Amino acid sequence: MRKTKSQDRCSWCGEDTLYVAYHDLEWGVPLHNDNKLFEFLILEGAQAGLSWLTILKKRDAYRKAYYQFDVEKVARFNSRSIERLLNNPGIVRNRLKIEASIDNARAFLEVQEEFGSFDKFIWQYVDHQPRQNHWRRLRDIPASTNESIQMSKDLQQRGFRFVGPTICYAFMQAVGMVNDHVVDCFRYKQIAKTR
Repeated sequence: MRKTKSQDRCSWCGEDTLYVAYHDLEWGVPLHNDNKLFEFLILEGAQAGLSWLTILKKRDAYRKAYYQFDVEKVARFNSRSIERLLNNPGIVRNRLKIEASIDNARAFLEVQEEFGSFDKFIWQYVDHQPRQNHWRRLRDIPASTNESIQMSKDLQQRGFRFVGPTICYAFMQAVGMVNDHVVDCFRYKQIAKTR
């Protein structure tokens, strides 16, 4: 991880080493791998109402509980699987979120079948090119956009849950569909080059 002063980064990651590493190495990097896209879709849904740092601290437990986010395995989860997850202290033990994650796996497979990959489907909301935003301050970054609102509607129509416009925008930020690093952040220009 690059040594840098905290003011060279987006302020939202603070000083926590896990959060800083996520900011420096993952957040905003364009992803085109369906397995990773599924992971972020599930984790963003689990995060609803919680901090992202809470989810990052539980990420390894999620990876184990969800078989490294193997979408086909998750789609086959049943009532016993739900009970197993509800008894797992390493993840967010919310029945609605757990059930939604299974529904989302099934819907994800349907999208893959229709489009060839989830990647092809989801990146259409930014015309298959990362949006390079130019935010100067954290407070300028929107919680949702027209694209995330449309994505949310479309996903819900396809049977996805816990995919409101704000969750969809957080997903877009995480997987690099938009570059929302503030312009003074050292990652801003680096991410802009990864298109």
